[in-house]
Amino acid sequence: MTLPAHLASILDLARWAPSGDNTQPWKFEILGDEHVLVHGFDTRDHVVYDRDGHASQLAIGALLETMEISATTQGRRCEIVRRPDTPETHLLIDVRFTQDATVALDPLAAGIEKRVVQRRPMSTQALTTDQKAALAAALPEGYQIIWFESLSERWRMARFMFDNAKVRLTIPEGYEVHSSVIEWNAQFSEDRIPDQAVGVDPLTARLMRWVMGSWTRVEFFNKYLLGDLPPRIQLDLLPGVFCAAHYALLADKPLQSIDDYVTAGRAMQRFWLTATRLGLFIQPEMTPVIFTRYHRNGLRYTQNTKANALVNNLNRRLLDVLVGLRPDTLFFMGRMGFGPAPRARSTRKSLSSLIGNGTV
Repeated sequence: MTLPAHLASILDLARWAPSGDNTQPWKFEILGDEHVLVHGFDTRDHVVYDRDGHASQLAIGALLETMEISATTQGRRCEIVRRPDTPETHLLIDVRFTQDATVALDPLAAGIEKRVVQRRPMSTQALTTDQKAALAAALPEGYQIIWFESLSERWRMARFMFDNAKVRLTIPEGYEVHSSVIEWNAQFSEDRIPDQAVGVDPLTARLMRWVMGSWTRVEFFNKYLLGDLPPRIQLDLLPGVFCAAHYALLADKPLQSIDDYVTAGRAMQRFWLTATRLGLFIQPEMTPVIFTRYHRNGLRYTQNTKANALVNNLNRRLLDVLVGLRPDTLFFMGRMGFGPAPRARSTRKSLSSLIGNGTV
């Protein structure tokens, strides 16, 4: 069927929703002029950061929130209902639009395509009370933000991320992901991360490309030449200090079900788009959230025993950071700050390639 102009406009904007490593784990099946069936997939079978499917569920929640915001640009409201009894690995979600003259344009719509990941150091200019209040107001009732703003707090979080990166960069399961998601010699990428947006200097990028040609090289460089040290410094330690703040977002109850994570993903997107509206950039810090959750739930994700021991230590430090709050309510961490927009970024697959009902 021919895609109506208003539906094409909504979906063309909604496809800019964030997803881990720009995986875009969704398809749009058009069932009518005002009806889209979203097929939401997960990547647990090949991505170590999605072994329980929750990372993809957060992304699908972000997509649904973006669809609802995008609908307001066409004077429409939408009803979103997940079909029950579908596999966790392939969610089916009905999105029905209704034209409504009373619908106001959501001010967050202007930031959907502008929202971007900033992996490089940012300004240490502090957030104002009004900016923090606006970010808190973007979250559903009962959700909360914990801020880490002082130099000592940023240093503590930077060291935490620096140590977490040791896991990310030294397990073969991580290598399998990293070697496939970077598009080399690129400023933009439709379905991966361009190397110019990764956040390392050109010399390190060239070395990374050669080393990542095989896991044998990665192991050798990590073991004998401290090969993981330059990217950990450039991607985690320095940016962790040079930012306005780190933050943690927590839900009002433990996240357990698919819908808990989808709802959290919707909150995450409104938070991120609000930051964009305020002129702030964000770098998610999700791998420690994911690895420590695996640890607490007894989910095996790597054969590397040293990495498992390090994650046990990271989990203890995370509990200290959360100051007695339940870690199973944590769903999003990151750093944010001001500064020039990155010149390189991930773009998105074309809308035509996302129309269908097959696998991603």
